[in-house]
Amino acid sequence: MTTTHAPARPIGKAAVGALGALAVATGALESVVTPTLPLLQRELDMSPAEGALLSIVLLVTGALITPIAGTLGDRYGGKRVVVRLMAVVCAGGLVSALAPNLPVLVLGQVLQGAMVGALPLSFILVRAHLPAGESKVAIGVVSGLFVGGAMAGTLAAGPVAEGLSRHWMFALPTFAVTGATVLVHRLTPHDPPRRPQGAGIDWPGLVLLSGTLVTLMLVLGLGADLVTQPLVLLGLVVLLAAFGTGWVAVERRAASPMVDLRMLTRPAVGKSCVLTFLICVGTSAATYLVPQLFAVPADTYGFGASATAIGFFLLPGALAASVAGPISGIGVRRLGSRAVVTAGVLLMAVGLLGLAAAHTEIWHLVLGKALVALANGLCVTAMVTRTATSVDLGDTGIATGLVLVTRVIGFAVGVQVTGAILTAGTPSGSKIPAESAFVAGFVLAAAVTVLSLLVVRTMSKGVKE
Repeated sequence: MTTTHAPARPIGKAAVGALGALAVATGALESVVTPTLPLLQRELDMSPAEGALLSIVLLVTGALITPIAGTLGDRYGGKRVVVRLMAVVCAGGLVSALAPNLPVLVLGQVLQGAMVGALPLSFILVRAHLPAGESKVAIGVVSGLFVGGAMAGTLAAGPVAEGLSRHWMFALPTFAVTGATVLVHRLTPHDPPRRPQGAGIDWPGLVLLSGTLVTLMLVLGLGADLVTQPLVLLGLVVLLAAFGTGWVAVERRAASPMVDLRMLTRPAVGKSCVLTFLICVGTSAATYLVPQLFAVPADTYGFGASATAIGFFLLPGALAASVAGPISGIGVRRLGSRAVVTAGVLLMAVGLLGLAAAHTEIWHLVLGKALVALANGLCVTAMVTRTATSVDLGDTGIATGLVLVTRVIGFAVGVQVTGAILTAGTPSGSKIPAESAFVAGFVLAAAVTVLSLLVVRTMSKGVKE
């Protein structure tokens, strides 16, 4: 028997404004770690590898939460799930604010990762309550406000951490998220739940993928330190293989898999995932290494930049990333996805090699980071567009979810590898990595990026294959 629901009550400007305020607040909370990572490493006595782990925890958690949040949104309604997810985010923000050490801060970041699943649910709410034309405008507004919030967080995190403390740089945006969640709860009408699809939530797949990613991060982050303990390292590698094999087996047999691996057999989807992985490895190197290089003391080969200055220096990269999406969309329509991805890959390679060859002036790093951010936006947007338009309408969410998971894995692998390179390149008794470690990180990222051209050559010129 088919269940019918009353039509959704129209959403007003105040409700859209509440969702926009939530996007601003979550964007700000998500972005505070990147410009202040060197400061956090000093205050919590972290190694570069531990700093790399901290910088990706939220993103990895978000990739795991997002598909579950979508399923729960279908089953119980978007508003109900958004409010509960944001309660978890607020708890994570408070844990991060009160954290006395790295393990507690990592726990806070894990909880904050729930915010990644909340933004797509906001889009579902808008679509449920507005006509198609108005919903597109509202989604664009909410997306733009999230980017704006991220820029504000990048700029404000340093001054708050240095003027007050690192605790307040988490607490202030958490208070804003709490207030915005209350507004969403009061101003946004409930959307009717949609019928659950398939066999429900793939909990075994979630657990096994979580284990795979966590073990992968441990192998990459601790590999250099465990060279003298080969049995421990071998044990982690075996555990990683077991988790990975188990996850693949479960996903291939699940009635409603978290990630439908059968999609990878489709050329457009498989190539998009491979390209997204390689491109995000390159992007992550600049994302992690540039702030670290800014913070290296000025009496060596760095600039001794404060957290406030680092946030200011990273702003052009954030602006470049924000305009990359629209530029990529126009380029795909006019030139095809292969042309846009080729241009993005070449631009990223130039940026990374430029950072390796010239990093003695602040503008070298600012320009290089901006080029990489622009190139990443061009490529990832083209890949998502290409994937979404190459499959049937009913498979869009599954296919783009694969790209999302691949993006997170690529970014996590790149950050952990570069963090391990800096750790291995830090002389005994010193906390400052050798300059050659930064050069090696940039060159390795550029080599991986150039390697992606081998896959780009096999793509069709248009969006569809």
